[in-house]
Amino acid sequence: MYRVLIVEDELRIVAFLEKGLQQHGFETTVATNGQEAIDRSQEAVFDLLLLDLGLPGKDGLTVIDELRKNGQTLPIVIVTAREGETTRAESLRRGANDYITKPFRFRDLLAKVKFQLGQKRT
Repeated sequence: MYRVLIVEDELRIVAFLEKGLQQHGFETTVATNGQEAIDRSQEAVFDLLLLDLGLPGKDGLTVIDELRKNGQTLPIVIVTAREGETTRAESLRRGANDYITKPFRFRDLLAKVKFQLGQKRT
C-alpha cells in the first residue's frame, strides 16, 4: 500500500483527496501547513506528496526547498489554484515532479499519482 502525504489547508479539498485516494487503496496522512508537512515527512516514510502552494506559514515552494535540501526524494505533485507558466516552471525547477491546477478531475490527479509511483495508468 502506498502512503501519500496530503499538504492542504482547505478542509473541503482534504476530504475530497482523502476519500478518493483511500477508495483506490492509498493510505493518507494530512498536514495543513508547511511546517507540519516538513515535520511529518521526517517522522514517517511517504511514497508521494500532494502539495498545495498557498499554505499558512511556510508556502509550498519553501516546503519543496526544505525537503529536497534534507535529501527527500519522494515524488511531489503540486495541487494548487495558482495558474501560469511561471509558477509551474518555478515549482518544477525547485524539485516538484508534476503540477495540476484546481479545480481538477480526480481521475486526472489519480493518473498523475499513479504515474509518479510507477503504476499502470487506469
